[in-house]
Amino acid sequence: MFSRLGRLAHTRRRLVIGAAALLAVVAAIVGPGVADEVSEGGFTDPQAESTKAAVALEAAFGREPGDVVVLWRHPTLTPADPAYAAQLRTVLADLPAADVTAVLSPWTPGLPDAARAGLVGTDGRTTMAAIALAGADDEERAAAYERIRDDLRAPEPWETHLAGQRPAFAELTQRTEQDIARAEMLAMPIVLVLLVLIFGSLTAAALPVAIGGIAIVGAMLVLRAVAAVTEISTFALNVTTILGLGLAIDYSLFMVSRFREEIRRTDDVGAAVRTTVATAGRTVAFSGLTVAIAFIGLLFFPQMFMRSMGLGGIAVVLVDVTLSLTLLPALLAWLGPRVDAGRLPRSLTERVRGLRRRRTAGTPGPDGGWARLARGVLRRPVTVVVAATAGLGLLATPALDLVAGETDVRDLPASSATRQDADLFTEQFPAAAATTVDVVLTGSVSDGGLRDAVAAMAALPHAGTARVVGQTGDGAATVTHVEITTPGDTDDATTRDLVHSLRAMADDGRLPGVGPDVTALVGGAASAGIDAVAAITRVLPWTLLFVAGVTMVLLFAALGSVVLPLKAVLMNALSLGATVGLVTWGFVQGHLSGALDFTTTGRVEAANLVLIGLIALGLAMDYELFLLSRIREEHRRGTDEATSIALGLQRSGRTITSAALLLVVVLAAMATSGVTFLKVIGVGLALAVALDATVVRALLVPATMRLLGRANWWLPAPLARLQARLGLDEGAPEDDGAPAGTPSGSERELVATR
Repeated sequence: MFSRLGRLAHTRRRLVIGAAALLAVVAAIVGPGVADEVSEGGFTDPQAESTKAAVALEAAFGREPGDVVVLWRHPTLTPADPAYAAQLRTVLADLPAADVTAVLSPWTPGLPDAARAGLVGTDGRTTMAAIALAGADDEERAAAYERIRDDLRAPEPWETHLAGQRPAFAELTQRTEQDIARAEMLAMPIVLVLLVLIFGSLTAAALPVAIGGIAIVGAMLVLRAVAAVTEISTFALNVTTILGLGLAIDYSLFMVSRFREEIRRTDDVGAAVRTTVATAGRTVAFSGLTVAIAFIGLLFFPQMFMRSMGLGGIAVVLVDVTLSLTLLPALLAWLGPRVDAGRLPRSLTERVRGLRRRRTAGTPGPDGGWARLARGVLRRPVTVVVAATAGLGLLATPALDLVAGETDVRDLPASSATRQDADLFTEQFPAAAATTVDVVLTGSVSDGGLRDAVAAMAALPHAGTARVVGQTGDGAATVTHVEITTPGDTDDATTRDLVHSLRAMADDGRLPGVGPDVTALVGGAASAGIDAVAAITRVLPWTLLFVAGVTMVLLFAALGSVVLPLKAVLMNALSLGATVGLVTWGFVQGHLSGALDFTTTGRVEAANLVLIGLIALGLAMDYELFLLSRIREEHRRGTDEATSIALGLQRSGRTITSAALLLVVVLAAMATSGVTFLKVIGVGLALAVALDATVVRALLVPATMRLLGRANWWLPAPLARLQARLGLDEGAPEDDGAPAGTPSGSERELVATR
């Protein structure tokens, strides 16, 4: 199948290039429009108790003010001055009624004196107004906020500060988009220089960049089509742009490297293209499928934004793989030997690479570094396995202190105006900024019973005050809103304990004064955070089981073995554990806070860990397949086990390391973001790729394969027949006189390990 695809790319290269160019133009024009069709929000589980509580409160009492909290301060006037009140009343009166459903301010008619006093800051000069935005969902409320944001500002010399959930989320979204664009701009020059040095040719280096650019706009076009039938989060675009470039470079690097290897072996461009697609292309196809499977795992989660990132990842992987198997071979067929045009001086590339090439009859000898590494690993496999496993286990130990939480305003940099406004709100209005937990009672409750229930809630550990803030309806339709304050922050352990205690009291029927016909729902920001983590932990085991299971099936199809897929999953679990440990050490424990300039909160968002884990698992399989596919080629020729492993490591080691280095540069550039969760994702994935390409791929894989010997390729006869029937048992190089990649005598010297 892949040989035929390579033949088609060669014989129809003009048609393929022309069609790809046309699609690229259409995608560049239409694709970016997806930015106007994505949605904000989607972070909650629709079936969670906190979500149901929020829906019940809004249905009964309307949307409570608090989407935006506006703080005003005048340098000379105080709230007691008539001019002070007159100016701010004018600001509030001018707000469009279509965008604002409720306003709570010191000038709200009928407000009790105590409540009015609570809307004046501790300095006696600052006042606040809480605003409820119009809109049925987060997207509509975000649009309403954008329309009124400037209207909220009082004229000079007034100070205006905007706090609350909506301003924080708006800046997080804006900074995320800007920081990712800046990260790409920072990474691209470095990637270009590295590509030129890796290939030693300007033409060869330009191919991965071209494929990456087309892949990004192509994936945006696919996402725009998906957005027409389902909701897509704005964060899906972040996955598309970062991974679209990284994976395209990865796949192109392997394809171009293999083509250059084949074109040096033979002057037949058609044969070189066919062999490239049949070997490296086949591996790219299976690698792309494994990454896509990891993103499919995100579709299991109930939160819309996680499913959107899954859809974005699937789109970009499929586009990257399609371009790598069609457009890239066609370009290689068109270029032929000209792929090496624009070569750098050999002395420069060899000096940069640190290589000393030996030439025998015009054929390059083995790369000295990889040859020595292969020799050392194969001679001491037990030592290597024990040391590498112990090292990864040690790196994983900080994960025991992992605390999952939710993103909040502290993920913004300390210099952020929104972050500073939130700090000012907490400082000036400590009572209003206090953490609260909502309890929604639906059903008829007597006055005495309600007093008993409120007293029982207030008596719980970590509870401050408990009070009824609203009651509406009649009989069984009565809805009562009880608010409990707590001294801890939203994600403190004490606050979580209070939420669990309230839920246990309601579930066990231990709420005094409340009969069995009354339902109780516990909501609020703290409850929503608990429910978000609970939804992820509930689904995660099934997701991992699915991803691991399907990945093992794909590896079986690609490698013709049932042992290697199991070994790959176990090793990737080790690598993933080490990655989580390093993320915990750096971000939860805060050891990287000084170097990366972020505020340590003692937690990391659970969704980000899932994203890191699943993407890292998919990328790890990339390098696993590229290494094992080269080893498999040698094995299928009848080469002995040690020689196959050594040659596979030698021939793929430099390419895998180069691909990993380029991807690490792209991912690590996200560490320059001012948003903490982007730092977590970028650094976490960069660490995962670095660990996998070095410790796992260069040490553990060859060492364990050496210990397993012939058992590596064990395949029961029924499965062998199934693989052959499905047409998956291909990928051996064509025999064009001398088999592709036949080892030279100097290469065989490196495996004198027995």
